[in-house]
Amino acid sequence: MAVQQRRNSKTRKAKRRTHYKLTAPTMVKLPDGRYKLSHRSCYADVK
Repeated sequence: MAVQQRRNSKTRKAKRRTHYKLTAPTMVKLPDGRYKLSHRSCYADVK
């Protein structure tokens, strides 16, 4: 396991963590008005 040799500042830690972001899922509106995740099959189509 890696062990740090020097203490990192709060600024350096914040700069590293700026890339840890949540992205909203891309939703697609169906013809009947509902929304689903893109590139996923609709459960109504499976029947």
